[in-house]
Amino acid sequence: MTGFSGDPVLPGFRPDPSVCRVGADYYLVTSSFEWFPGLPVFHSRDLVNWRRIGSALDRPSQLGLDGCEPSRGLFAPTIRHHDGVFHLVCTLMDGPGHFVVTATDPAGPWSEPHWLEGKGFDPSLFFDEGPDAGDGNGDGDGDGDGDGENGNGRGGGRAWFTAARVVDEAAGRTEIWMREYLPRERRLTGPEHILWSGSHAGARWSEAPHLYRTGGGYLLVTAEGGTDVDHSVVAARADRVTGPYEGVPGNPVLPPATGPVTCTGHADLVRTPDGDWRAVLLGVRPGSALGRETFLSRIGWDAGRPVFSPVVHTGPRRPVHEDFATLSADWSCLRTPPERFWTTGDGLRLRLRPERLGERATPSLLARPQEQPDCDVSTELRFTPAAPGEEAGLAVVVDDDAHLLFLRTAEGLSLRRGAEVLADVPVAPGPVRLGVRIRGFGHTFAHAVPEGTWQDLTTVEATFLTPLFTSVQLGLYATSNGRPSTNRAHFTGFDITYPNPQEPPGRP
Repeated sequence: MTGFSGDPVLPGFRPDPSVCRVGADYYLVTSSFEWFPGLPVFHSRDLVNWRRIGSALDRPSQLGLDGCEPSRGLFAPTIRHHDGVFHLVCTLMDGPGHFVVTATDPAGPWSEPHWLEGKGFDPSLFFDEGPDAGDGNGDGDGDGDGDGENGNGRGGGRAWFTAARVVDEAAGRTEIWMREYLPRERRLTGPEHILWSGSHAGARWSEAPHLYRTGGGYLLVTAEGGTDVDHSVVAARADRVTGPYEGVPGNPVLPPATGPVTCTGHADLVRTPDGDWRAVLLGVRPGSALGRETFLSRIGWDAGRPVFSPVVHTGPRRPVHEDFATLSADWSCLRTPPERFWTTGDGLRLRLRPERLGERATPSLLARPQEQPDCDVSTELRFTPAAPGEEAGLAVVVDDDAHLLFLRTAEGLSLRRGAEVLADVPVAPGPVRLGVRIRGFGHTFAHAVPEGTWQDLTTVEATFLTPLFTSVQLGLYATSNGRPSTNRAHFTGFDITYPNPQEPPGRP
């Protein structure tokens, strides 16, 4: 197998993908960690071109993220469809744990969470239609997964919940466990079964389990090695869903990647309407803060062993222009907001609140994923500080602890890394444009009056933005720094453009 190269099919902050198919339509979800709304949902007809249709957790009543630490929160969802209902399982880390939400329309609304028993992370669901379905869970083709929906057949059969849990944290030892899932009651029942603990005695971080029916038996696919450069995919087979599972010859079926895309793993398989197999999985394009993104692979078969064949994809670089007539689904805030702090219609207006970025709180910040290593970002800000400490501007954010802020203050413009001032410059009162040219980890900040010439302030080599589980986001931010305020920051627009690689980089 050749390594992955090219672009992801879902760029930017799109880790831990899971996919299912219903007829000709594919639906995909990814992790969202401490960002709200949680668990973005995407739709596609070809597994390459995706459109976000909503989020599974978009109401404060569904998701409490108060005090959530960076790269915690919502880990690794799985989406499945059964008997006209979508079931989405996930884990709220450092919270109540596993849960399931359901919907008849993947665009929503989704139910309130039903909390499930058991420790661990990376939960999955498998709907098993049994041998009466022709070994194909509903389509009778002898080597399938129901109606092409990852074991999400229609009608009877049994359903199973799997997850990973830690056995020895220091050694990275985990195990995959399973219990029966009752879809109508949204709960687990019956005894626990231990399915797998890795492809060899010293295996580390066996996780991301998914079950499928193929070739007259059961296929277990997991990740192994940790979600970094040793990340891989392994597989095991069994005659019975409860095991015992035996590793397929030649594990790992997707070995650690050597580039140009690295860290590939956490795969979920799906069957196309034509009977072919595909997998979505995460990968990393080194050299920037984009983090873990969603890639696509074809799947072939060799004596019951899945064979990965990466789909080489060149994604479009479509400019983004937001005039904020409404707030699109691409924008998120840190943690669950206690109240709505923004308005749209005549641009975006952010209310200054005491909360600030760097605390385990929900500041007045709206952000969207950076999708390419090189891009130019700009906004026009109309804002006059009315009291000491009132600030607003552009944010480049990984999390509370890793970010850059380019702000209008009472003294002018200030560029900061956390509390550290990297550069500042006086500017006249009135509207100001703020911009940043991003080339990998290089960030050149610039400013201008409306219709004026851009003036570079400084360049920051921001390798400290390297994410753990999340990714860099580009946002708009306002704060009153611990004091009450009625002031608002008015952003008239927001733009992301991409440089022509045949030409010198332009200004934001």
